[in-house]
This record gives sequence, structure tokens and C-alpha cells, in this order.
Amino acid sequence: MPESDKPGVLEFLVPGDPEQNTGGYRYVRKLVEALCYAGCEARVTGLVGQFPRPDRIARTAMDEALSRLPDGVSVILDGLAMGGLPEIVEKHSRRLNLIALVHHPLADETGISEADRQWFLDSEKRSLGFVKGVITTSQHTADRLADYDVPAGAIRVAEPGVARTQNLKSRIKSSENNGPHILCVAHLSPRKAQHQLVEALENLKALPWRCTMAGSGSRDPEYSQQVRGAIAKAGLDDRVGLVGEVEESGLADLYREADFFVLPSLYEGYGMVIDEALAERLPVISSDGGALANTSAKPGVVQYCAGDVRALTARLRSWLEHPNELDHARKLAARESRRIRSWADTAIDFSEALLYFNNLSARLHQHSEFASTWLAAREAADHRARSKKLIDQLNQWFLDRYDGVASESHHPMRIVDIGTGRGSNALYLVPALQVPQTWLALDQDSALLREARQRVDSLDVPFETRTAQLTPNNMAQQLPPEADLITASALIDLVSESWLGALARSAARRKSAILIVLSYAGMFELSPAHPDDELVRTLVNQHQHGDKGIGAALGPEASTVLKDLLIAEGFRVELDESPWTLGSGDQTLAQMLMQGWIDAATEQSPDDRNRLIQWLETRNRQLSEGNLTVIVSHLDMLALPPEALP
Repeated sequence: MPESDKPGVLEFLVPGDPEQNTGGYRYVRKLVEALCYAGCEARVTGLVGQFPRPDRIARTAMDEALSRLPDGVSVILDGLAMGGLPEIVEKHSRRLNLIALVHHPLADETGISEADRQWFLDSEKRSLGFVKGVITTSQHTADRLADYDVPAGAIRVAEPGVARTQNLKSRIKSSENNGPHILCVAHLSPRKAQHQLVEALENLKALPWRCTMAGSGSRDPEYSQQVRGAIAKAGLDDRVGLVGEVEESGLADLYREADFFVLPSLYEGYGMVIDEALAERLPVISSDGGALANTSAKPGVVQYCAGDVRALTARLRSWLEHPNELDHARKLAARESRRIRSWADTAIDFSEALLYFNNLSARLHQHSEFASTWLAAREAADHRARSKKLIDQLNQWFLDRYDGVASESHHPMRIVDIGTGRGSNALYLVPALQVPQTWLALDQDSALLREARQRVDSLDVPFETRTAQLTPNNMAQQLPPEADLITASALIDLVSESWLGALARSAARRKSAILIVLSYAGMFELSPAHPDDELVRTLVNQHQHGDKGIGAALGPEASTVLKDLLIAEGFRVELDESPWTLGSGDQTLAQMLMQGWIDAATEQSPDDRNRLIQWLETRNRQLSEGNLTVIVSHLDMLALPPEALP
């Protein structure tokens, strides 16, 4: 690994004893070993307390472990440890470089109540919103995190490897009397579904075989007892052995002594044992639960539908009754064993992910800091400029729907705010609208959404945030199916006509009202006048039509285009002017605004750079002397949907 690609000191935090012998803990141990072998300094710390739904001891342990670390250290938080502690993650997120390692979402665990599932989903979603990046152990888990509002650009995958065995002793052959030796390695839990393997083997009692189940029975004692009871009830005590948790050297012997491997799991975030078995040249029968549908789709592995005991029985019967089929699978597994990833491969992927997040974090931090500063500077001018006439009309429209009286008995107004930023639109509208409300705030910048949530909390209104970048292709899916009002501030001049078309169609399907405010209208005037005002204005308006990431922007024409699109959908549309008037009390905003104009104009016409700089110097001097007034034209738009047909 090149020196420039090596991360600095890496601290891994996991719940409980790091030496536990499950796939997740082995992943961390082997990854840390590979990172250290490559020259990185990495170490693992176990946290006391109850996880993943933490108790007081666990909360204290996480907080103290993070508090002891110096500023800027990279900390890898195992999903089992951090998913239930969003407030602790948030507390340290600005000081430390926090990265989440997610094997699978906590809410995907089987055997939990619906209340627990919802709690885990909400808590882990919040926690993931405070980390700088997420590393998953499979693409399946990466895809699942879309439900947790984690942008795809903030996720990297580092699939597990295997430790290449140095044991060259030949495989121990089972005697013909005992039949093939079946191995299952997984801690005993309902998700691993060992009881289903017992049920399948009970159906095959007439055939010769023996089975060893290796894995801790202490993680879920009640289920472990259930499995033992099922074995006894089936009369398989002398054929199915539960050997508990096995050290790595003993596990290698079990792989060497087995004839084939079975994993009946209902759900896996990856399924490391599949690769480990193949590396030992063992053919595998695997379910297709979770990531296994992809990660176990390899030569030497046969799959069945997770939870289908009849299908598992059929797979077992095929290999037990037809040795030639088992031999063929064994040859495929031996061939595949040479292609299994090593932990060195995982360490490279992991290090590259950390490097990517460091660079990404720097870019996003700079963008978020600038965006937050700009949005804060303009907020007072925005609120002064907004059309009160359109707000009155919107209030009347809602009251008409409530037969003239808004009360708690009516469902609240469901508001979707697009491009929320730091929440200025909500801060203005919540007190201005005279009906109960719930909000969904959408923005592609998670840092700004966190700021918005903190600011809007004081208004005591339900305010959900979701990280999302709306495009013409995903607009219909990203917007909720029910929305009374779709609103945005200072946004539509940055988007394309196809984007506005998708918005108009989505609003029409939902019969949503639309309130779009503070759209730049193409005109600004400064007093006193300057000979180059027209040059600056022309270049800025030309620059407005550039691609801002979602197609050629409409710039000043956006309001007119959207109005026509909405009228075509049957909306009643009204525009009203909402100009900024900036004077000596708005120096910060005026300075930032004029600097932005000159940056855009210079990018548009580099040959005019000197004239543009001189213009800015003159204007800044006039502003500081209190002799400059700036008026910027904006338009607010209210579109009311056609009445539903009787």
C-alpha cells in the first residue's frame, strides 16, 4: 500500500469483548491485523454495557471512550455499538473523524418486535446522519442504507476476506458407515435458523450422515435451549453435536474434517463463513437470505429460499443420496477457493474508503460552511421580502378546505420543503400558516439538514428531515405520496425545465398546493448607477443558465416556465414580486452578493476581469460609506391545484 494511501491512527470501537467469535467480530479483528501488517496503526477497544439497545453503562462507556481520544482521530464505530447512541455520536461528530462500519442494519434483525424494529430504524438513521462516511461489508447492505437517508456517495464497500490456511494436511475422510460430515458455523440465534437445519435433518434420519454445529450458545440462551430440545425430540442426540464457540485453530480442524457446509440463515449482511468454507474447499448449501442472494452465488454453492425447510431438505438429500453430485460440487469449491479474497484485499478497500471520505469530508465541509454562512446572511432580507398577499391566499385556501375553521380535529397540513438548507423557509412559514402542520425537509446536504432540525425544534412542530437529491427521474419516488403543500425558497432558478416539469406533474398527481418563493427574476439595480452595471448584470444572467448539477438551469426564466407548466396541469397560479432592498444595515449580505456576482461574471468573461474587479472595489467602498442601495428582483409564486372531480 503506498504511503500516501495509508490512514493515520485508527480506533475501532465494538460492543463487548472484541475476541468474540462471530462474523462481525472476526471481520474487525482480521481487518485490523491486515491494516497493521500493511503499516497502519489500528487497534480495537471493546465497550462494556448492553448493546445494541444500550443501557446506561453502555452510554457512559461510549461517551468516555470517545472523550479520551484527541481531536481529529479517525474512529471506526461498529454498527452494533453506535446505532443506538445517536446523541453520543452527535456530541463527538465535530471533533473526531467518525466512520460507521455497518454489517447489516439493526432493524433487519429477525425475531424482534415491531416496536423494537422501529426504534432501531429511527435511532440508527439518526446516528448515521452524524458520521462522515459509512463502510459496509456488502453491496446489499449499502443498498439497504437508502432507507436510512444515507447518500450513495457517502457509502463505500469493503467485503471481507479469508485467512489463507497454512495447514496442508489432507482432508480427513468420513467413514462410509457414518456418512458425510456436515458442518454449520454460526452462533445460535433465531436469525441463523439452526432449528430449521435440525428439522431438515430429522426428515433424513434414514440416510447416513453426522452434523456438527459450532457457535456460541450464550448469546441467546433461550434459543439455544430450543435447538437442544429440537435435537433431542428428533432423536438426533448421537448424530448432531453442538460444540459451542471454537477457537480459530479448532475451527480450521472442523473445516478439514467436514464434507460439506450448510448455512440456513434467514438473513446475512454478508455471510463470511461461506467464503471461509470455500477457502477450505468445502462445497456449501446456503440460503439466499439478505446479502447471501449475491455473496453466496458462487461455484461450489447451491442456494435455496431462506426459511423453506422443504427446499433445504431437498438440497441435503441430493448430496447425501448422490455422491457424484457432492463430488462435482467439491471440485467446483476447490477451484473457487483460489479466487476468494484475502484480508489484505479488504484492508486496501478499507484504506481507500477512508481516503475517499477524508477528501469528501473536506469538500462537503467547505461547501456546507459557505452555504450556511450565505443562507444565514440572507435570511433577514428573505423574510422582509416575502409576499404576504400570497401567504394570506394560501391560508384562505386551507381554511376553505376545513370549511372555514382549522382545528386539531383535522389532519395537519402536510408540508414538503425542497432544498431546505438551514430551515429558513420553515421558520417563516410555521407561524405564518394558521393550521396544524407536519414537515418533511429534503436537502442533499446532511449538515445543513442537521442545522435546520436544531433551529426548527424550538417551534414545536413535527419536522422530519431526509437527505436526498431530487432529479427529474426520481422526483415522483422521493416526494411522499400525500402532500398538501410543496414549497421551496431560492431554488427553481438553479434547476432545469425537465426538473420543473417533474415537479409540476408530481404536484398535480398529489393535488398539492405549491409555494415557491424568492426566485431570482433577472434584474438588480444599484444606486448610484455605475457605467458597468449593465455588463455585470448581463454576465450574471448568462452564468445563471449554467448546469448546476441537474441540467441547464433556467435562471431568471424559471418562474415563467413553471407557471406555464402548472397552468397546463390545471393549477391556478399567481405571481407576486418579493424584491430585496439592501442598504447600510445589510453590509454582510451585500458584500457576499456582489462578490458572488463578480465571481460568476469573471467566470463567464475572463477578459473583463480587471473592469469587474474595479467595479467591485467601487461598490464596496460606497457600501462601507453608507452610500449604496441594492435592489434585487425576486418573484414568489402560489399555485393552487384544480378542485377534485366529484
